[in-house]
Amino acid sequence: VQLQASGGGLVQAGGSLRLSCVASGIIIRANHMGWYRQAPGKQRELVARISSGGSTNYADSVKGRFAISRDDAKNTVYLQMNSLKPEDTAVYYCNYVGPVFGSGWGQGTLVTVSS
Repeated sequence: VQLQASGGGLVQAGGSLRLSCVASGIIIRANHMGWYRQAPGKQRELVARISSGGSTNYADSVKGRFAISRDDAKNTVYLQMNSLKPEDTAVYYCNYVGPVFGSGWGQGTLVTVSS
């Protein structure tokens, strides 16, 4: 199983980025897929999750600004991030949880938001 995350970069506060997570070895619609982030000196935290059934949930800190979605045909999960703030700066990780392969992580993608 591999999760390939991309889309991170440097953006000014108020800007937008879209992260992508391409999965191979699993079918994303059969798994719960999530985006997590880890800022320097902090624990990894859940940002957004989409269940196998398509329901979504978000951390309070990103509600109304971020949106998670998936494209089953491309086996890809996205995280659209709008109105970015400096406190959103972190390494963002894609995650899966499912009935066949358990749980796993992709490599991170760095998001840096300048003030």
